[in-house]
Amino acid sequence: MNAPACCVYSTDAEWRRRVEAFLSPAVPIQRIESIGRLEPELSRMGAGVLVLDMQSEGAFDRMPGLIQSWPRLAVVACGLPGSDPLLSAESLGTYAVTDRQLDRRSLVSLVQRALEHVSVREENRVLREETARLTARVDAAAVPVPEGPAPMEVHQLAKALRHFDNVEALLQRLADEVASALMVARVGIFCRSRDSVGYRLRAGFRCMENTSELEFRDDDPLVIRLTRQGHVVSRTNLEHVADTATRLMLARSLDQFGAEIIVPLQSRERLLGWLFVGHLSTGFPYDRAHIENLIEITDCVSTTLETALLYEEIAIQKGLAETLLHSMPTGIVAVDVNGVVRWFNETAQTMLKMTPESVINRPIESLGSRFADVLRRTLVANESAISEEWVDPNLRRNLAVRTLRLLNKSQCLGAVAIVMDLTEQKTLQETQDRLERATFWAELAASMSHEVRNPLVAIKTFAQLLPERYQDPEFQTDFRDLVSREVDRLNGIIDQINDFAHPQHSEFRATDPRTCVDKAVASVMPAGGEGPVKVDVSMPTELPRIEGDERALVEALAHVLRNAVEAVTGKSQPVIAIRARLVGDAALRKALELTVRDNGPGIPADMQEKLFSPFATTKARGLGLGLPIVKRTVVDHHGQVRVESSDTGTCVTILLPILAAGRIAL
Repeated sequence: MNAPACCVYSTDAEWRRRVEAFLSPAVPIQRIESIGRLEPELSRMGAGVLVLDMQSEGAFDRMPGLIQSWPRLAVVACGLPGSDPLLSAESLGTYAVTDRQLDRRSLVSLVQRALEHVSVREENRVLREETARLTARVDAAAVPVPEGPAPMEVHQLAKALRHFDNVEALLQRLADEVASALMVARVGIFCRSRDSVGYRLRAGFRCMENTSELEFRDDDPLVIRLTRQGHVVSRTNLEHVADTATRLMLARSLDQFGAEIIVPLQSRERLLGWLFVGHLSTGFPYDRAHIENLIEITDCVSTTLETALLYEEIAIQKGLAETLLHSMPTGIVAVDVNGVVRWFNETAQTMLKMTPESVINRPIESLGSRFADVLRRTLVANESAISEEWVDPNLRRNLAVRTLRLLNKSQCLGAVAIVMDLTEQKTLQETQDRLERATFWAELAASMSHEVRNPLVAIKTFAQLLPERYQDPEFQTDFRDLVSREVDRLNGIIDQINDFAHPQHSEFRATDPRTCVDKAVASVMPAGGEGPVKVDVSMPTELPRIEGDERALVEALAHVLRNAVEAVTGKSQPVIAIRARLVGDAALRKALELTVRDNGPGIPADMQEKLFSPFATTKARGLGLGLPIVKRTVVDHHGQVRVESSDTGTCVTILLPILAAGRIAL
């Protein structure tokens, strides 16, 4: 920003874009699109290069004024060779004239030379000014300096530093007070704001119009200088800056602000910004006392600004936190170590039907005896959290409360209660339970009527034939066998329903999974897997034990295996495969995976979502309780079960957690 820059003015957008494309990789570019913005931009730029399109509106008319008003400007005029505008520009003493049909290499070289020319000219100007100042200082050594206005004292600024929680208002008040007390023509304060990455003018008194458009980033030479040196920049002391480039940069900065002095505003760890002041309104020069007093004032301003910025940040964070807590769907109540309510969010107000005035800064008993009891116990309890649920008789709401102690290391600062209203959830759950019970009994009645009717019809049919064929020995034998078989079937149905409704108590102990598989196969396939349906069992010779109930696991595996046998019955080459392996499961960590796969026709798609629902079955006979029993058993063993089915077969996978102890060798 402080190096000599290059401005491009043209009302021809296409020509301007081409010039910018040529120059932007090599030199800094500032675009000017309207004649009204030309002079303000040149004022802000100070020394630099202007690439001027002579065919643009106002360029020919403004040329003499530009050359006269901005002698520190090097003008490169572009136009048609031999045209009157270009000849006129050349006669006025522009740095160079060139063809409007530009060549990239020639234009870049020309502008770079112009920038170098401006830099050298600026250095020479500074040297001449230093020589003139030294000469004037010698000549004026014997002339007494008139006494200026009394410097401002810090206590005069104190009123401006009080009771401001608005940073913008504080900074503007500071600028006004400094301008009034020091009797200066201009004051400005640069610092960062939350919506900018650089330093911008945030408050000022009679600042130049273009000053508010300036932005200085951390890599800007002025920012680097103020950060590293931390010195006051005064126009009268520029001759003491040894490096010419730095001296020029500081002079351009003073010109940009219309300032005589720049004072950095420092915090303990970083540059907060800077304050600049213009000429004294009286016309007197700044003396040493003024500068020392200004430094003392800016120290006070720096401290105030740092505090204000910190307050602003804390206020924003506090506002965000309170907005978040107030918008949460759970009620939050915070109490101090003495049991006094200190915070009460809007959700809690609505939920408990209490106003903040009736609760805040009052003992927790104002919330009710049940709240007071659980919070008091939390404040003195060794455990860090307590959870309770109750129905409030006054509110007629079902409330769940979880309390936590607020600790700073080992010191208790208070407690917080998180309140949830479970009334609607409980109501929905009760409604869902009623629907599920109604559905359960409806499905049970349908399944029972189907399963019980068949044996009863068979028994009734034979009973009706009994008077006619009572003496028939063959009929007697068939009648006896059928009645016994159907009664056993009815007993089996009753046993299934009883086992499902009243499962036996599980006894968990270290169990060998191979034993469970062998017993399940033996119960379903008495021939050991031989016969029309082949059961292929492949398990590692060494498997870890699992903690479970062997009887329940054998029954569950038998249900799965029985379904597989029924699925493959009638196929030309029926196959059932049982496999086991160890897997790493995200939920179960290390687990034993048992799979039972068949090559049957698969499960219809419309039934796959209801596999684990009671009484859901595709069989002509059966209650559909097998897979629900399997899932309940696996869940009781902290495992998982899933079914994958297609037209090529079905695979049932059971995951069971293993014991942490060692393995067994079989």
